[in-house]
Amino acid sequence: MKPSDPQRIFDPRAVRCHRARAVRMGLGAEFLFERAAADLAERLDEVRRRFALALDLGCRTGVMARATGGRDRVGRVISADPSEALARRAPPPAAVIDLEALPFAPATFDLVLSPLVLHWVNDLPGTLLQLQRMLKPGGLLLATLFGGETLGELQEALIEAELESAGGAGPRVSPFADLRDLGGLLRRAGFVDPVVDADRTEVDYADAFALMRDLRAMGETNAQRERRKSLTRRRTLARAAAIFRERAAGPDGRVVATFETINLTAWAPSR
Repeated sequence: MKPSDPQRIFDPRAVRCHRARAVRMGLGAEFLFERAAADLAERLDEVRRRFALALDLGCRTGVMARATGGRDRVGRVISADPSEALARRAPPPAAVIDLEALPFAPATFDLVLSPLVLHWVNDLPGTLLQLQRMLKPGGLLLATLFGGETLGELQEALIEAELESAGGAGPRVSPFADLRDLGGLLRRAGFVDPVVDADRTEVDYADAFALMRDLRAMGETNAQRERRKSLTRRRTLARAAAIFRERAAGPDGRVVATFETINLTAWAPSR
C-alpha cells in the first residue's frame, strides 16, 4: 500500500516515537496493558494444550511474559514490538517489527498473544491474514485492542473546544475498531471459530490534563497521519478540560475516562 493511500490512517513513525517517549517517561502508566495481559493469560488457562513456541506481539517490556510466567503449557516466547526502545527492554529473544509486514515464516508459531497494539495497524485485515499464516495448523490467536468507545468523552471535549476557538477541528483521538466488524475480519483472514467480546474500563482522573499525561506515558497519544502538527493553544486545552469536567465528572469532582477493550480469540485452520 502506497504511503499516499488515504486508507493509511496512522503514521507508523509517530507510533514508534510515542512508544519511545513512554520509555523515556519511565513507563509509569502500564495498568491497562497489565490488565489486558492478565485477561489474555486467564483465557489461555481455559485451553488445555501446550504451546511450544509463542509470539508476544506488542511486547512492550514483557508484560505478557510476566502474566504467563510459570505456565508450563507455554514454551519458548519470541518478543516483538514496533518500538526498538521497548523491544530492547523485553525478554530476549526480541525483534523490532513492522506491524503490517511481519518478518516471520508461515507455520512458525503455535500461539500468538497480542496485548493492546493491533489498534495501530492501518491494514488490519492484512495483518490478521499474516498472523493466521504464521500460526501452525490448529494454532491459537489471543489478542486485545482498543475499541470504538475508547476516550469518547475526551474526543468530544477536544473537538468542541477547537470548534469554539478555531472554527474547525482536526482529528484528536485515533479511530478504533468496531466490535461488530472484527468477527468478520477474523473469518476473512482464514481463522476458524472466532470469538469477539468487549470489556469497558472506567478510570478516574483529577482532570483532563492528568488523563493526557497518562496517555503520553502509555505511548497512546494520537498518531493519525492527518493530526494537527502544531501545538494546541493553552486556551483551547483549558476549554476542553472544562467541557470534559462538565460532562464526565463524578460526585467527587474527578473526571472519568472510558477505555473499551476488544478481545479476540481465534484458531488457525487445522488444514
